[in-house]
Amino acid sequence: MDAILFFMKKNFKTLLLVIGLSASLLAFNAIDFEQESSKDPEKDKMLLELLTFVIERGHYDPVPIDDKFSKGVYKDYIESLDPSKRYFLQSDIDFFSKYETLIDDQIKNRDLSFFDLTYTIYIKRMQESTKFYKEILDKPFDYSIDEDLDTDYSKAPYSKNEKELRERWRKQIKLSTLSTLVDKLSLQEGNSNVASAELGDEIFVPAKENKKLDKLIENKSYEELEKESRESSLNSLNDYFNFMKDLERNDWFGLYINAISSRFDPHTNYMAPDDKERFDTSMSGKFEGIGARLQKKNDFTEITELISGGPAWRGKELEQGDVILKVAQGNEQPVDIVGMRLDDVVKKIKGPKGTEVRLTVKKVDGTIVVISLIRDTVETEETYAKSSVVERYGIKYGIIYLPKFYIDFENKDSRDAAKDVAIEVERLKSEGVKGIIMDVRDNGGGSLKTVVDITGLFIEQGPVVQIKSAGARKEVLFDRDPKVQWDGPLVVMINNFSASASEILAAAIQDYKRGIVIGSKQSYGKGTVQNVIDLNQFVRGNSTGDLGALKTTTQKFYRINGGSTQLEGVSSDVVMPDRYSYIDIGERDMENAMPWTKIDPASYSVWNKINNFDNIIDSSKKRIANNEHFQLIDKGAHWTKQRRDVTVYSLNLEEFKATQKELEVKSKEYKVLSDYTNNLVFKPITFDQELMKADVSFKEKRERWFENLGKDIYVEEALNVLDDLQSNPVIKGQVNLKKKDKLVKS
Repeated sequence: MDAILFFMKKNFKTLLLVIGLSASLLAFNAIDFEQESSKDPEKDKMLLELLTFVIERGHYDPVPIDDKFSKGVYKDYIESLDPSKRYFLQSDIDFFSKYETLIDDQIKNRDLSFFDLTYTIYIKRMQESTKFYKEILDKPFDYSIDEDLDTDYSKAPYSKNEKELRERWRKQIKLSTLSTLVDKLSLQEGNSNVASAELGDEIFVPAKENKKLDKLIENKSYEELEKESRESSLNSLNDYFNFMKDLERNDWFGLYINAISSRFDPHTNYMAPDDKERFDTSMSGKFEGIGARLQKKNDFTEITELISGGPAWRGKELEQGDVILKVAQGNEQPVDIVGMRLDDVVKKIKGPKGTEVRLTVKKVDGTIVVISLIRDTVETEETYAKSSVVERYGIKYGIIYLPKFYIDFENKDSRDAAKDVAIEVERLKSEGVKGIIMDVRDNGGGSLKTVVDITGLFIEQGPVVQIKSAGARKEVLFDRDPKVQWDGPLVVMINNFSASASEILAAAIQDYKRGIVIGSKQSYGKGTVQNVIDLNQFVRGNSTGDLGALKTTTQKFYRINGGSTQLEGVSSDVVMPDRYSYIDIGERDMENAMPWTKIDPASYSVWNKINNFDNIIDSSKKRIANNEHFQLIDKGAHWTKQRRDVTVYSLNLEEFKATQKELEVKSKEYKVLSDYTNNLVFKPITFDQELMKADVSFKEKRERWFENLGKDIYVEEALNVLDDLQSNPVIKGQVNLKKKDKLVKS
């Protein structure tokens, strides 16, 4: 989840304390390191020391770096390297285990021997394993043998020798190819709705209909389909190992560093320079470049999407599917990027606003052209708030979807979520809506300042959230503006993946009884504040290159009622069943998560402008309980929990097919869930209508969103709640009065 950042200078005491300590860091003097950081152990040692120094002094509740800490790092790091136990041998683990209680000492002594040892052996084992899958996939599998595979690798022992390791690879690959083969056989038999195994999270799910694939495999023999299945697995594994080959020592050292940092809590982690740049882009929703999304295909870099409004989109020369062969900076000689790591390609294409980049491109039709583009600021539109209107029973309502609490801390004049939501509220008011849904489902958080400002749009002045730093008195963040931009009916939608800033918004609206929170049983449960600390500031006369940054937990936030959202999240006023209803998801399912605590409540007054608040909630609960579609969703959630617990799969073709047939029958029972429509028509606001006329890509994205809203039963129930709130006499009178005031003033 994205961190909540607390960058308000007057409140940034913890970070200032850490920065102030840099004056005493005499050990971190400038050292003349080589530029090739992947071969610079001294730089890694300095980074290790610097990282632990900052965490121990800046973390909200740092744990002692002792033998217990060492064992945790050892476990996390080995599991992150080899989660499915298909690289290391038991002899490797026996060798590594000597360091299990020594890592804490190595951290303190700037000793990298454990990392160097595991890195060397891991790379060796990976190289050895490449021959396994190629040999295994070189000949057909015998699917008549009765054997199975348990995909709960945490229970599996490490292989004793290469023979056992190869056998593990064989079974894993056989399961993957068997899944593909059964899918192909079923399609050829004319059953395009058969359930297929998607082993990414070890759960079987229904496959989507694919008429094109139906035609491709029509009238093919079993032998041909079996060979195609092996070829598909071979291509996937080739892509995987090509990606792994692109990784440098720095990438693996980052994995080790984060095994250390995450022992303090799940949200404390090291960000390499590239990661920091991506984080900043994520927070601000913009970057400087050409505005194209890229992907690696074998050794080639392909254009997958042009971002609306960006230089590439405006130039109309680049197209989806084009392959970039060379990159040149202005008038400089072009550099061949075939075979180059995708991250390195991105670095060459991105650059400061106003500079030129020339791309040698192989077009989809095979022609090769040179395209010149002037880099500019690119805004990722899907990051930003957007709104829609829907009318039913002659009443208009509005919905605002906020994917992230974004802000650009470097530029006060740039977009931020609070400003954008305020604008969307005004636009919806001009459309004449009688109620608003704030949709923060799947919103992982963002800026703390921004969520305070957004909450202030819906309440009179008062506290929004409480902040507690280690050893310090609590601090209350207020909305100081007495203006209420929207005082009409309000519903906040959350789900299991609504985290941090989303939870602050939902909790404040709930505590004030300003609106009704509906959604999953509870939100994610992240009640901590992270600060991003630039590590370069601690090195005097830094000549080592960019050291990256540390994101560390410095504070905990609390609801205005004194309770924490940590672990427990925000419980919906109205709980709507979803597919995760019976699965632990969120902070409570994370190792090393900080505990739930409570402090004194802030002084605040509830809204008291909604009559029959509890009755409105009860009415919604009754509708949900009596709704057959919600009942089926709940039943499906039980089935999802049951299927999630299944880890053993047969590698016998007939048994596997029989299991798939059972799943097919069961999945048909839940197919109606994806076919649901609420028969509501969601439309663009007037402002967006002009943009949709001018921008085809923008139009397609908006229409896709409207289509999804039209299939969303959760939004439908949110509108039902708005209906009940709209009929509330106090609220209704206020809305009408506001409308009358507006007419008088205009």
